[in-house]
Amino acid sequence: MNKASHESGNGDVVVEGQTAELLGADGPLAHAIPGFVPRAAQQQMAQAVADAFEHNGLLAVEAGTGTGKTYAYLVPALMSGKRVVVSTGTKNLQDQLFHRDLPRVSDALRVPLRTALLKGRSNYLCLYRMKRSPGAGGVRVDPARLRMVEEWSRSTTTGELSELGIFESDDPITPRVTSTADNCLGAKCADFNECFVAKARRNAQAADLVVVNHHLLFADFVLKEEGFGQILSGSDAVVVDEAHQIPELATSFFGNRVSTRQLQDIARDTRAEADKSGDMPDLEVAATVLAQKAMMLEAAFAGVQNRMTLDAFADLPGAHEALDDAEAALDGFYTELKPYEERNAELAACVERAAGLVESLNLILQPAQPEFVRWVEPAGRGGSLHATPIKVAEGFQRMLETYPGAWVFTSATLAAGEDFSLFISQLGIERAKTLRVDSPFDFENQAKLFLPQGLPEPTDFTYADAVAEAAIPIIEASGGGAFVLCTSHRALQKIADKLAARLRLPMFVQGQDSRGALLRAFTENGNAVLVGTSSFWEGVDVKGRALRVVIIDRLPFAAPGDPVFEARLDAIRRGGGNPFNDCQVPQAIMTLRQGVGRLIRDIDDRGLLMICDPRLRSKPYGRRMLASLPKMPQLPDLDTAQKWLRTL
Repeated sequence: MNKASHESGNGDVVVEGQTAELLGADGPLAHAIPGFVPRAAQQQMAQAVADAFEHNGLLAVEAGTGTGKTYAYLVPALMSGKRVVVSTGTKNLQDQLFHRDLPRVSDALRVPLRTALLKGRSNYLCLYRMKRSPGAGGVRVDPARLRMVEEWSRSTTTGELSELGIFESDDPITPRVTSTADNCLGAKCADFNECFVAKARRNAQAADLVVVNHHLLFADFVLKEEGFGQILSGSDAVVVDEAHQIPELATSFFGNRVSTRQLQDIARDTRAEADKSGDMPDLEVAATVLAQKAMMLEAAFAGVQNRMTLDAFADLPGAHEALDDAEAALDGFYTELKPYEERNAELAACVERAAGLVESLNLILQPAQPEFVRWVEPAGRGGSLHATPIKVAEGFQRMLETYPGAWVFTSATLAAGEDFSLFISQLGIERAKTLRVDSPFDFENQAKLFLPQGLPEPTDFTYADAVAEAAIPIIEASGGGAFVLCTSHRALQKIADKLAARLRLPMFVQGQDSRGALLRAFTENGNAVLVGTSSFWEGVDVKGRALRVVIIDRLPFAAPGDPVFEARLDAIRRGGGNPFNDCQVPQAIMTLRQGVGRLIRDIDDRGLLMICDPRLRSKPYGRRMLASLPKMPQLPDLDTAQKWLRTL
C-alpha cells in the first residue's frame, strides 16, 4: 500500500494512504462511531501496520496513551484479507477488544468477517470434572453452588464461567469444574464432543480474526513444537498488544518448571484411579511415596521468602536430600505407572503428565548449563523449581520462523525515550521496523509535574516515611483522587499505614480485595486514595476527576537478588556490555512510563504527577529518565503545587 505524509498549513502531520483515509475525517469510522475523532498519530500507525501486513514484515510500534492503537491495528487487520491473530495482555483487554472495539470497527467498515474469542482453559467449564466433583477428594465444595453450575451447564453455549459472575481466580470451586493442561484427557475424554474448550478452539481455527491472550499465544507455540498447536496454524499475521510484557513471558514459557503442587496432584490423581481399579497395589505405594517426598520438599521451602538460585536452595538444611528423594520417587513412580498406560484414558493421561514431569525435573536438576539459570520460588505450601533460558531471543526466533507471516508489536511503552534497542534485542528482532507516535493528549496544559525536595536517599531506612510525609499535603490539597504507586510491598505497607493514620479520606490498599474490586470502589468514590504496587502500574484505566494525582515513591529499578535478572546482567557483562546502562536503566524507564501513564487517560483529564525519588535530579540516569516522560510543566515548590491542585 502506498503512503505519504506532509505538513498541513497549520503544521499538523497529514498521513496519506488507503488505510489512513479510513481513519480520517471523511472515513467510515468518523461517520459510524459516535465521538470518533481523527488523529494523525493513529493514521500513521495504521498505515505502518497495513504496510507490515502487505509485506509480511516485523513492526514494533510505541503508541502513546490516547493514540487509539486498537483501532489503528484493527482497521488494517480487517481490511487485509488475511487471517489475523490478535493477542492482548489480560482477559479484561480481551473482552473489551472482542465485545466492544471489534464490533464497532467491523460494523463501520462493513466487513463481514468471522471472529472468535479464545481464552485459557481455566475460563471454561469442564463437564467431565464437574460430574466427578462431588466424589473427588480435596477441598470441599458448597453443594448449592455446584448445583447452580450444573444447572447453568445445561443452558450455556460457551461454557465461559464469567457468565455466572461468581468466580474469582482463587475460588475453591474453580479447579473442581475446570481442567488444566495436565489433567485434561483430550480426545480420549467421554465428554470431548461437548467440550467447551474444544468448541472454542474449533471456532478459533475457523475464524478470520481470533482474539487470544499472551499466555495462550506462547502455550500454543509450545504445543506446536510438540505437534499439537492449533491457534496460530494457518495465520497470516499476528498483532501483539501490550507487547512490553512479551520478553518476561517468553522467559517462563521457554524454560522448564516443576512444582511441589504438580507432584502432589499427579500422585493424588493416580492413587484415585488405582483405588477404583483395586488391582494396582504397587502403583498405590509408589504414588504414596511420591506424595510423601513431595511433602518433604514442601518442608524445605518453609523458610524461603523470595526467589533464589537452586544452588542456594540446595544448601538449606534438608533441601539437597529432599531434591534427590523427590527425583528418585518420581522416577520410581513413573516406572510403576507406565505399564498401565493402556488401562483407561485417565491413567494414560497420568502417564503423559508423569513423563513430562520426569523430563523437566531431570533437566532442572542436571549440572548447570551456561545458557540457563536454575532457580526456585516459594508458592502456597511449597514451591517450584525452574530452569530458565537467560536469553529468549533464540526461542522467540523459532516462534517467528514457525509462523513466518507479519508480526506487529505495540504498546504505550516499548522504548526508553527514543531507543527501542532493549526490546528489540531481548526478542532478537533486529530486522523489525520501529515507529514511535506520541500521545495526542496535551500534557503541557493537562498535567503538572512536582518533584519534592529534601527527601533522603531511597536507601535510607526512613525513606518510606518521608515519602508518606511528602504525599500527605499533596493529597489533602487535591481532596483525594490519588494513586500512590510503590515499588515494593514493604514500602506499600509503611506508606499505607502512615497515610491511613493521617488522612481523613477513603483508603484502598492492594491486598484488601481483588484489583478489580479496589478499582471500582476507588472510581465510584471519586475522592479516595489507592495505594498499590506493580499490578497498578499498568493496565489500569481511570478516566475523569476520580484520578487527579499520581504519586510514585521511587524509580522502579528491578529488585536486586532475583536470580533470572541477575543472570541476564551477568550475560551482558560477559558480552562486554554495561548492565546498568544497557538493561537496568532502559527497563526502569519503561516501567516508570507505565506508571506515569495512569494519570492522563482522556482528552479532558487534568492531574499532577509527583515523583519522590531525589535521584531524578541528582543522577545522570535520573535526568535521562525525566527526559523520557511526556513534556509537562514542572512546579517549583509545594505551595505552588497545592494551589494548582485546588483549581482542579
